[in-house]
Amino acid sequence: GDAALLKEVINIFKKEKIRTIDSLTYTPELTLSRGLYTKVKPNIFDKKDIKKAINILSKTNQSSFIQAVITRNGKLLKKEDKGGTDKLLKKCKKNKNLNSGVLIKFPKKKQDLRVDLPTVGLKTFRQCKLAGLKGVVLKNKQHIFLDKAKAIKFANKNKMFILVK
Repeated sequence: GDAALLKEVINIFKKEKIRTIDSLTYTPELTLSRGLYTKVKPNIFDKKDIKKAINILSKTNQSSFIQAVITRNGKLLKKEDKGGTDKLLKKCKKNKNLNSGVLIKFPKKKQDLRVDLPTVGLKTFRQCKLAGLKGVVLKNKQHIFLDKAKAIKFANKNKMFILVK
């Protein structure tokens, strides 16, 4: 996949004595630090879903391609597969009248965080709304957040939360 391709490019650069630096060095505005970015806060049930999802992600093995998990009512709903987060969220569309459950999107264990970061944006939040999810949780400064202002406005309007741990 793209991770293998990026690692190969980095190896080519290294052989040519070209140093690869963190992609956020010159674009720190594309990430978020720890905190809550919306008016809606996670309630006790959301916190249980978040804890469950983080626990699931922490138990993935080194070669796993999973970087996103959806939990609802304290249970695993779906894990990301090779199709990525878009396909994961599309599988949950039938729940659009709900407002519970969370998408946790963290880097994979062996992901090269200099050049390959999980990405979310307005499209992600629209898909989360269609899936009936209440919130999205990201890892502190280990993601790319596109359309940040629009996505936060959308989340607030739709009573969703954005939390960075």
